[in-house]
Amino acid sequence: MEWSIQQVAKLAGTTSRTLRHYDDIGLLAPSSVGHNGYRHYDQASLVRLQRILLLRDLGLGLPQIGEVLARETSEASALESHLAWLRQEQDRLARQVGSVEATIRALRGGERLMAQDMFDGFDHTQYKDEVEDRWGKDAYARSDAWWRGMDAGEKAAFKERVQRLGADWIAAAESGAAPDGAEAQDLARRHVEWLTGIPGTPAEVPGGDVKAYVIGLGEMYVADPRFAKNYGGETGAAFVRDALRVYAEESL
Repeated sequence: MEWSIQQVAKLAGTTSRTLRHYDDIGLLAPSSVGHNGYRHYDQASLVRLQRILLLRDLGLGLPQIGEVLARETSEASALESHLAWLRQEQDRLARQVGSVEATIRALRGGERLMAQDMFDGFDHTQYKDEVEDRWGKDAYARSDAWWRGMDAGEKAAFKERVQRLGADWIAAAESGAAPDGAEAQDLARRHVEWLTGIPGTPAEVPGGDVKAYVIGLGEMYVADPRFAKNYGGETGAAFVRDALRVYAEESL
């Protein structure tokens, strides 16, 4: 089954002109072009368009979106990483909605505003004290400055990378892969490379005890439900912990 360019534009909330532009730059080619020059799109084209729109909402520019799409081999796996990000955003937005609703109720009812509840879901600094307690004030200050210094596209690309890594961990755990196997160890390598790219962490600071840090993080993933949910729950987090321990002991 194919859809005309006008149908796709209407379904996706975009324009025919935008779809033609995506074709011109090699981002989304139609599945067929009629003798009259009309473009048509099949199911695979719609899946690709859905991914383009998701990545655009993440803040990526069209060149960056093209790079992301070019290095993917599985549409389903890629969409799983997007879905994980969307669920996180859904949770954050739900907390924002709850905060604003509570403020409205308080204002209309003449009640006292609860300042500690007014900004839930708004600021990434909510874990400031916890980070400083674990790794020191300098670690938080450096990572916070790094994050604030990125533009929207860079932040979106970072989030997309994190979500893809999380989705790959979940898929590997669910497939029954061994923590010391090639697949898990490649994921562990990617995980450590991601950590070493974040300023302020013991993995990035010269002379830091990277091995102990990685092993400790693995244990924290299992012990703290906030982190375990990123890997499909406690079982998935345990798989990540075991794979990271093997990698740390053998490669760090």
